[in-house]
Amino acid sequence: QVQLVESGGGTAQAGGSMKLTCKVSGTNIRIYSMAWWRQAPGSQRELIGHITGGGDAAYYERPFEGRFTIFRDNAKSTVYLDMNSLKPEDTAVYYCNGVAGGVRPAWSWGQGTQVTVSS
Repeated sequence: QVQLVESGGGTAQAGGSMKLTCKVSGTNIRIYSMAWWRQAPGSQRELIGHITGGGDAAYYERPFEGRFTIFRDNAKSTVYLDMNSLKPEDTAVYYCNGVAGGVRPAWSWGQGTQVTVSS
């Protein structure tokens, strides 16, 4: 059974930075593209972007290009999300997951990590 454990969230001021971590167990993540999603209160979960299995390329949804960076360390079975120039509207619960065809999540969701950005 694959388990996803996100961490690193907290409170930041607008304009600040934060780095999130996703530890994956129960599978070999090398064979999966991995993605980050987020869900703000009252909103649907939205895709931020994904990174290929080897980590050689990452792709982002337009609102996150230039501010967010996804990278991975397959040896540690870990995926990261670097967030810069944070805005109050980045306040959300952040989740990672594998990608299974298109951008569908591969496994059950973890608990996510809360990010709160104050103005």
